[in-house]
Amino acid sequence: MIWAVVIAGAFGLLWYKGYVASLRLYFQETWQELKPGRCSWPTWTELKGSTALIGVTIFLLGVFIAVLDFIFNKFFTKIL
Repeated sequence: MIWAVVIAGAFGLLWYKGYVASLRLYFQETWQELKPGRCSWPTWTELKGSTALIGVTIFLLGVFIAVLDFIFNKFFTKIL
């Protein structure tokens, strides 16, 4: 019951400050921007290509971090 009062109070404060109205305006403008003709969506081929590129990039970053970890591990093991 106390949480309901706290949440209602926070919502009332946000409403009073105008944040709820600005959030509503943000969602209305976003919806207008996403209507057909206003934005372009990638084709299925472009989406598959971008996904493959991201997968390869993540793999290469993982290999790079693993190699650096191995090098630093060997370096600090010999020092200590």
